[in-house]
Amino acid sequence: MRFFGNNLTCIRGERVVFANLDFSVSPGDAIILIGRNGTGKTSLLRVMAGLTRAAAGSLSWEDGAIADDPERHRRRLNYIGHLDCVKPVLTVRENLTSWARLRDASDDRVMEGLAKFGLDQLADIPGRYLSAGQRHRLSLARLGLTAAPLWLLDEPTIALDSDAVTALNHAIAAHRETGGMVVIATNVALDIHDPAMIYLGKFAANSEDALPWG
Repeated sequence: MRFFGNNLTCIRGERVVFANLDFSVSPGDAIILIGRNGTGKTSLLRVMAGLTRAAAGSLSWEDGAIADDPERHRRRLNYIGHLDCVKPVLTVRENLTSWARLRDASDDRVMEGLAKFGLDQLADIPGRYLSAGQRHRLSLARLGLTAAPLWLLDEPTIALDSDAVTALNHAIAAHRETGGMVVIATNVALDIHDPAMIYLGKFAANSEDALPWG
């Protein structure tokens, strides 16, 4: 099922971050958002996720606008932002299990999710002992726990080593093969087959931001 936005405008503070932006993502698609810092990559992802309200424009699935059923929209997506949200007193396994239960996902998939990002051997380690890269991998391990078709990933390679980036590439490819959709904000090259690109600077009010970046 296609997810799309029309004529989107985002205002942060008193500044127009981007305006008149359209996008469309269909099953199996990947979109990469690129642009200078401040051109609105994170803002657009948050608008897509329903976490930030657009100043103008609309967001819809083929069966209706997200404003008509925000909860249905939330069930259809996984959003991984800059904050890892790892509870320090819980173990790695308990952190992921807690998130799985919030999303009505099976506990049986927790260890599989950890293994995909090389965390299965750390399952019983409290979150406070994790490195920045391990914390971020724990956030990414959420991606395979639900059947949510839309993944929204904000700078997903931050703090990752080469093995973890490879695991992320494999997870994205597998998701797309089953009809999943991915929108990624990044200025780092990822091994993603045939993505569409959105240059956020193209939609900026400030003309000096209108050049592609990264």
